[in-house]
Amino acid sequence: MTGSLLEVIALDVRDAVAAERGGADRLEVVADMSADGLTPAPETVATIAGECALPQMVMIRATAGFTADAETLDGLRRSIKELSSAGAAGFVFGFHDADGMVDLAATEAMIHAASPLPWTFHRAVDHAADMHAAWRAVRLLPNLATVLTSGAPSGVTDGLPVLKARAEAGDASLILAGGGLKPEHVPELLSYGVRAFHVGSAVRGSWREAVDPALVGKWRQLVDRD
Repeated sequence: MTGSLLEVIALDVRDAVAAERGGADRLEVVADMSADGLTPAPETVATIAGECALPQMVMIRATAGFTADAETLDGLRRSIKELSSAGAAGFVFGFHDADGMVDLAATEAMIHAASPLPWTFHRAVDHAADMHAAWRAVRLLPNLATVLTSGAPSGVTDGLPVLKARAEAGDASLILAGGGLKPEHVPELLSYGVRAFHVGSAVRGSWREAVDPALVGKWRQLVDRD
């Protein structure tokens, strides 16, 4: 990766345009942040694609949890096809089995449905029963672009040691640091070799307010200091 990547959560076209104006590189497009992000409507993706040039990584998630049964997975596969047609550049997903480990069958089903588009494994990795085993299960899967991770369920502040260890293990290029990310974390993450950053609430007053391009611009300057 040349330089740092800045990904901004977008709920709608207004957010997307503001993120682009502020200097973001990529969007994570979601619905319903009260559930930590669910699959958005294809119409949302299509509208954003018509107004904004940034690539859209689109959330594939039916409920606030990390498990999905066969019927849910069938619906998510259909969503991937519809969202691909609407303009998605890639997808964001990740699943646990009943034991809290990575559900490889479910994850691989989504990879197959999304192929050849890239995908991000989202913070299910931070909530796995064994985080190190989760990384081992995910890191070599096909078309994986990034792993959205804070290093700990509680956020980046507590997860910095894990993120450092993952970077030292050779996974710095996969880490998309997000989840409680604060400006003071960025210099340390850059020193680990992390070059991808994900922000949501940090670039808006609240989830009821649109993305503020000025705040995106401040993060742009911050992640580019290296």
